Amino acid sequence: MVNRMTIAAPRIEIGPVAPVHLRKLEAFAFREDVRTPVALSFGIMRQRSAVFVRLEDADGAFGWGEIFANWPAAGAEHRCRLVVEDIADIFLGNSFAHPSDLFHLLEARTEIRALQCGEWGPFRQAIAGLDIALWDLFARRAGQPLASFLNPQSPAHVPAYASGIHPDAAPAEIEKARAQGFAQFKVKTGFGRPDEAGRIAELAGGLQTGERLCVDANQGWDEVQAAAFLRETEALNLAWVEEPIIATAPEARWQRLSRVSATPLAGGENIAGHPDFERAQAAGYLSVLQPDVAKWGGITGCHGVARRAIGAGRSYCPHYLGGGIGLAASAHLLAAAGGPGLLEVDVNPNRLRQAFGDLPGAMSPRGWDIRAEPGLGIEALPEELDRYRTCHSQSAA
Repeated sequence: MVNRMTIAAPRIEIGPVAPVHLRKLEAFAFREDVRTPVALSFGIMRQRSAVFVRLEDADGAFGWGEIFANWPAAGAEHRCRLVVEDIADIFLGNSFAHPSDLFHLLEARTEIRALQCGEWGPFRQAIAGLDIALWDLFARRAGQPLASFLNPQSPAHVPAYASGIHPDAAPAEIEKARAQGFAQFKVKTGFGRPDEAGRIAELAGGLQTGERLCVDANQGWDEVQAAAFLRETEALNLAWVEEPIIATAPEARWQRLSRVSATPLAGGENIAGHPDFERAQAAGYLSVLQPDVAKWGGITGCHGVARRAIGAGRSYCPHYLGGGIGLAASAHLLAAAGGPGLLEVDVNPNRLRQAFGDLPGAMSPRGWDIRAEPGLGIEALPEELDRYRTCHSQSAA
């Protein structure tokens, strides 16, 4: 059995940097009621939530990160306290010579804590957010955008697609996203409706020249249902079908589905750890790899997955459906990866994302703009988020 908390992520080569001595951690949880709930095949999000973390070093330099908090419904406040009360004591007061060193330390030192409470996911997510924050801090100290800090040849723009579109609202939402500059759109499916394939065919038929459609079943089908959908939609030239079955299904089921049609299969948001990503890549059933920077790995882990995926001829399309800091981190990481891929941009209303200025303005004819300011380009949390804050926890060395 693979130890999921002990992961040998490839070391990321960066230029000379001075060590960072971490002295303070702050965590903030936010929750916003939404007018139109976000429906997925396995549940409904009636609120949008986010957890943002801020690391500060002994010199006053700082960095921002984000911890996955979409599920469960009460998860944001739990993770806000978890990162401060159960993890901060491991690293505050210590010095780090490389941004990835914190990730490796926490993967090793939280193993027993996560096992004791059976909460692998929340610990992984907290570590991911802290890793993002430390990379932001290092890049900010270097005076470089995070993408350039990771890869001096990073482009100033990355291609992006509009995501989170419910099939019932798809015609209007696709038109709106098109007006914002998107040419690829991802529609939710897997709801068990009798004519899901027919509905997707109608949407695909309404696309304009150069546009493409992809679909996300959110693990909503069994193998028989997924295979039927793949056969019925093969002629549509879908960009991919994402998570048609549960991510933990035996490899043989994924292999069989990958042979049903020529439509690429996508997944990765529910894979954690380089060993599992390596197995998925070696098996060859995923054409599109989608690790989530706030859910597992942060910059350290997801950069390794991205580079190996691109090296193996696959696409790296980071999954993301959270707040503004994680979206910025995903964009910088995609730019630094240096290969084919698309940035996922949720187009559902979400002030915890929009307050950071993602739309309109971030999309241009050249793609999604990578901020040119140092680090992630985020100095402080927008004041308008104060009304949504439900938790503020902090610890200092």
